[in-house]
Amino acid sequence: MKKAVVLVSGGMDSAVVLAIAREQGFATHALSVRYGQRHTSELDAAAKVAGELGALAHKTVNVDLRSIGGSALTDDIDVPEAGGDGIPVTYVPARNTIMLSVALGWAEVLGAADIFCGVNAVDYSGYPDCRPEFIAAFEKLANLATKAGVEGAGIRIHAPLMRMGKDAIVREGLRLGVDFASTVSCYQADAQGRACGHCDACRLRAAGFADAGVADPTRYA
Repeated sequence: MKKAVVLVSGGMDSAVVLAIAREQGFATHALSVRYGQRHTSELDAAAKVAGELGALAHKTVNVDLRSIGGSALTDDIDVPEAGGDGIPVTYVPARNTIMLSVALGWAEVLGAADIFCGVNAVDYSGYPDCRPEFIAAFEKLANLATKAGVEGAGIRIHAPLMRMGKDAIVREGLRLGVDFASTVSCYQADAQGRACGHCDACRLRAAGFADAGVADPTRYA
C-alpha cells in the first residue's frame, strides 16, 4: 500500500479526509499539531478519530505559535460570535503553511509521496491559506525544496474537500463511516470537547448538518 500523511485536527473536515485517503487505498499516517490553540480537546478528538478510521500511526508535533500570537486562537483575543468582513481574527498566521511543512518532513522520512489536508474554499471563514492557489503553490514548493521532489517520485498535496460545501462533507463522511460525534470543531470548546454553539466554526458545522438533513451529533456546553 502507498503511504500517505494526513493532517488530522480533530474536526469534521479532516476526519472525512482521513476516511477518503483510506478508501483510496493509502496506508494512512495521521499527523496533528499542538500549536498553542485555546483548547486541547480537539487533539484528544484527533487521536480518537485516527484510531476509529484505521490510521497506522498517529503523531502529534508541538509548534508554539502562541509565542507569536496574532490570532484569537493563540492570543488573549476574544473569539467573535458573529461573522464580519475580511479575514477574521481567528485566522492563525502561517498555520497551514507550517502544518503542511511538518507533514512534508514526515512524508519524506516515511517515503510517502502523498499528503492530505482538509482545507476548503466553499464553507470556510475566508482564510487565505484555504484556497486552491495556496495548495498549488505549496505543492510546487514541496517539489522544489525536497529530496523526494528533486530525486524521487515527487510530492502530491491532496485537498479533496476543496470544492465541497459542509452539507456535502457531512454526506461523504456518513458514506465513509465517520462518527462525527467523535470530532470537535469549535474554536473554544471546553476540556470535555463540548462546543460553544456560537463561533464561526460552530455555525458552519451546524448549518452543514441542517442542510444535509442529518441530526447534529455535536455535544454543546
